[in-house]
Amino acid sequence: MSGFADEVQLHARGGDGGAGSVSFRREAHVPRGGPDGGDGGDGGSVWLVADHNVASLLAFRDHPHRRAGSGVHGQGKRRHGRSGDDLEVMVPPGTVVRGPEGEVLADLVHAGDRWQAARGGQGGRGNTRFLSNRRRAPSFAEQGEPGEERWLDLELKLLADVALVGFPNVGKSTLISRISAAKPRIADYPFTTLEPNLGVVRTDDGAEIVVADVPGLIEGASEGRGLGHRFLRHVERARVLAVLVDLSPLAERPPAEQQEVLLGELEAYRPELVERPRVVVGSRADMAPDVELGGAEGPEVDHVVSAVTGRGVPALVGHLVGLVQEARAATPVAEGFVVHRPAPAGVSVARDEDGALRVVGRPAERVVALSDVTTPDAQAYVRHRLDQLGVPKALARAGAKAGDEVRIGTFSFDYVPDDGTG
Repeated sequence: MSGFADEVQLHARGGDGGAGSVSFRREAHVPRGGPDGGDGGDGGSVWLVADHNVASLLAFRDHPHRRAGSGVHGQGKRRHGRSGDDLEVMVPPGTVVRGPEGEVLADLVHAGDRWQAARGGQGGRGNTRFLSNRRRAPSFAEQGEPGEERWLDLELKLLADVALVGFPNVGKSTLISRISAAKPRIADYPFTTLEPNLGVVRTDDGAEIVVADVPGLIEGASEGRGLGHRFLRHVERARVLAVLVDLSPLAERPPAEQQEVLLGELEAYRPELVERPRVVVGSRADMAPDVELGGAEGPEVDHVVSAVTGRGVPALVGHLVGLVQEARAATPVAEGFVVHRPAPAGVSVARDEDGALRVVGRPAERVVALSDVTTPDAQAYVRHRLDQLGVPKALARAGAKAGDEVRIGTFSFDYVPDDGTG
């Protein structure tokens, strides 16, 4: 089984909030003890955190579910429940989070970037919270709010300073194994590399760059041929492109044609890629010993190298390090972004498929989330709070008529206009 994954799904679920307690003080020599129910604890949230120690999304392939801890219910004697623990889910830097419609919700570029994948439910208030001059013995409390639950698509775009781009079997894996400690799979047949490899290149003067060996591209990769989209995404974040063309007589295309096709596929995928700093490298020079830099044979290459013999490799590394350092100096520090999703304020009214009116909004749903809405005290509280939130006016604007079914969360009732008709 492959040890790398760059596209997975994640099911994130926040912890449920604990329920508030309905309790009254009952002690000897304390007549008519008041309410003393404690609050429920809040549920924990699921957070995605970019961690440089994680290199792949493989951990989600067979185990996509992640759930935070739930809050503990409140108890008598004003004992509040403990809040659930947040769950931090580590992902590689460069992870893009998408919603069900493919919209980008977050782009976790740098190590330490955090994003809330699923919010924990709010804990319910105990009956002590509902004590007032008119309500001396509240016999109801709030239920805990369920945690947010949803499916997300995670996509990894490797963070590398240099991306090695070329046709299959052009010598990219051999080159990265020569200039770094990476140990990619190497063989003399096309598509040996089916997943990207990262290697760290260190020079004698202390410079350090990260090089990505991107699986071989073919003509039509920008249209998805040969898993082109899965491979090309790992080129997007590279500061410098190293375009490898095969100089050996066994190549199916002349070097100039290879370069033209590769640049055409990059431009078709993302036009800005061809504007990146790039180095054209003539590879496998050990199989074409007569080819020299600037010679009549082959394209206008910047370097002629052989990863097997080491010919031209030091000069290439020095050139790449210089380009990367220039690109780093010209790049703003903050490259990533997080799309914040502000919670909608207030309430709104919509119609369900069966024609019933539904009041949408977290404040209204919390109002009816009581342990018992059948008592006169609870009903009076619900009416008062819904009036404060403007729910009756919103229903009237939505065209509600006497007898229409109105739903708020799991609670439903028949609509009665304010004038009492119907």
